[in-house]
Amino acid sequence: MNEPLFSALALAAMSIGSLHTAAPDHWVPFAALARAQRWSAARTARVTLLCGFGHVTVSALLGALGVFFGAAFFEGIGERLSTLAPFFLITFGAAYGLWGIRRAVGKRVHGHAHAHYDHVHDPSATSARALFLLFSADPCVAVVPLMFAAAPLGFGRTLAIVLLYEAATLGTMLLFVLPARAGVGRLRMEGLDRYGDAAAGGVIAAAGLAVTILGI
Repeated sequence: MNEPLFSALALAAMSIGSLHTAAPDHWVPFAALARAQRWSAARTARVTLLCGFGHVTVSALLGALGVFFGAAFFEGIGERLSTLAPFFLITFGAAYGLWGIRRAVGKRVHGHAHAHYDHVHDPSATSARALFLLFSADPCVAVVPLMFAAAPLGFGRTLAIVLLYEAATLGTMLLFVLPARAGVGRLRMEGLDRYGDAAAGGVIAAAGLAVTILGI
């Protein structure tokens, strides 16, 4: 019963989950930070999966609230957050880039990074937490109508649609992030090593700007 509808929704969930992840703001920040902070492939994958989980799960919660309390209000919230998310990414990238410049200048002047930069505030942990918050504040509004369409099929089928969407999103993020990390990790230049954090911040801000301009 309703198997054709469920199959169609499952295919849509996997397709939309994969396609929307091709946008640069879904994978460029992770590859850039992995290069700048020398993350291993395992750590890069963990951070990527955690951020992707927050990205989709917040969307599913908004969708669930919409099912119970009405779609219009919560879809509006999701759309506003999605509109603001690229600006958050630009701000994060700019702030991280400025920190990277300051850190690089400190190394050049003193021959090493000042303890304030590397000990008091762990940049790797801080940037990973910041990305998680940014991605959690940027819901995938596309999953909401899928949940509404699946709601008549029952809780189990609706949950399955969400899980398929989440699996497609996370899998595609890793498919983009890990090869990109491996590629940029092979770049060996003195200036890039010294100003790697500043460059990463610039790349992240550029990704957010590209998403804003292109509307993707």
